[in-house]
Amino acid sequence: MNGHAFTFGEHRLIALPSGALWWEDRRLLCVADLHLCKSDRVARRSGQMLPPYETQETLAKLGTDIALTDPATVLCLGDSFDDLMAAETLAPADTATLTSLQAGRTWLWLEGNHDPGPLNLGGTHLALHADGGLTFRHIASAGPLEISGHYHPKHAIPGAGAARPCFLSDGNRLILPAYGAYTGGLRATEHPLTSLFTGQIIAILTGHRAICVPLTRSARQALPIRWRGSRP
Repeated sequence: MNGHAFTFGEHRLIALPSGALWWEDRRLLCVADLHLCKSDRVARRSGQMLPPYETQETLAKLGTDIALTDPATVLCLGDSFDDLMAAETLAPADTATLTSLQAGRTWLWLEGNHDPGPLNLGGTHLALHADGGLTFRHIASAGPLEISGHYHPKHAIPGAGAARPCFLSDGNRLILPAYGAYTGGLRATEHPLTSLFTGQIIAILTGHRAICVPLTRSARQALPIRWRGSRP
């Protein structure tokens, strides 16, 4: 898998290089911030035309992870679509792909700030999901052992190229990277991300393989870096 295994609470989780989280004991695959149909939403609201391929790319990546892990449950941590209308504009071919990915497994849609309403695409729609002492929600709160998304964290190893989407954790809170193809990112060293953690933060970078690095104190105190891409 080229993933990074770590303990969160009493559970062994694996951060996959794609940005998905695999909980083998529950056969649960978790992804955050798919932002499907983003190019459609951008065109509707601004008139800017983006290549309309992000949905196919994101669903293809998700299909690869599903084939790799064969999950019993797929949990989407919110902002699965870029707005409420986006789900209604999903192309028939993409709808068919999503339906095939859902077949034979439990599919959970968690509410996000971009898609707070119900989705008529199969699956179950929830505000949060709790299991084994872990709580899954879209935006981090003050709760313990919480797994969330929303912030699209990214981090760069000095001298090793551009920032990559990453997982962030201090052992009490875990924030997933954005899984969608057309998603910007917030540097892991920026507020409000740094303010959400109390202990030593580790970043697990995505890419060809998952790479775990600690966030040093100097990095956490770095000057703010401008947002790259769209806001969560």
